[in-house]
Amino acid sequence: MLLGVHCSVSGGLENAFTEANTLGIDAMQVFTRNQRQWAAKPISDEEEKAFKGAGKKSEIKVSFSHCSYLINLASENTENRTKSVAALLEEVERCTKLGLSYCVLHPGAAGDQTFQTAIANIADGLKAVIDATKNSKVMILLENTAGQGKSVGGPFENLLEIKKLVPGKRIGYCFDTCHAFAAGYDIRTANGAAETFKKFDDILGLENLKVFHLNDSKGDLGTHLDRHEHIGKGKIGLEPFRYIMNNFSDVPKVIETPKEDDWDEVNLKTLRSLIKK
Repeated sequence: MLLGVHCSVSGGLENAFTEANTLGIDAMQVFTRNQRQWAAKPISDEEEKAFKGAGKKSEIKVSFSHCSYLINLASENTENRTKSVAALLEEVERCTKLGLSYCVLHPGAAGDQTFQTAIANIADGLKAVIDATKNSKVMILLENTAGQGKSVGGPFENLLEIKKLVPGKRIGYCFDTCHAFAAGYDIRTANGAAETFKKFDDILGLENLKVFHLNDSKGDLGTHLDRHEHIGKGKIGLEPFRYIMNNFSDVPKVIETPKEDDWDEVNLKTLRSLIKK
């Protein structure tokens, strides 16, 4: 099924597997560090051993990270862009040490630059990180965005432009349902979902789709509002999730809905109920 949630690493990286085991999931996303600070303590050999040891005892088949929200490879501020490249490099190295498959990255925001300049900056940053980690197998997954403000990645074409500038096979994609809907892709019906993934395939190639973020949306279609809602409780409804659960069983899917009460269990149950028997 490859279905899970974003798991907490509070108290130690290995604790993500405790939450995963409680929820009975086989895929998970984590933060390998405090995502709201530039500085991060290196992963010690003891932490690596504890994480990998807990992983061997769990049912998790695919684990990956989400990069820091501070990273903006597109930044027009040279200092900030330099810090962003360094932070992404560090994240890839951390994922490599922990044995994670991917790190999910928000492409960046253009600010006062043209999108073409922003996309060139993003590609340059990605190339620098990939060149510096040639022995790593970790893929960097560009996540589609809600297209809010000057963020890059609302249209699938933005992601294609980036990938065209980055040689090699270590760039893939993460598809966020809330972001796609907010960006204007109408996935509310089975036909709408099928059409959207046909567009994705034509532009980006479904073989490059490595991860799903399954989130309903508090905002309406095309509002560019990045606000996640529980599955089936927002403006999207259940149909696209039914489509994904039955057509992408081999792609890891994680929920990033609000962490409150027992909603992770509720959302997982809802998604599992959509699978055709």
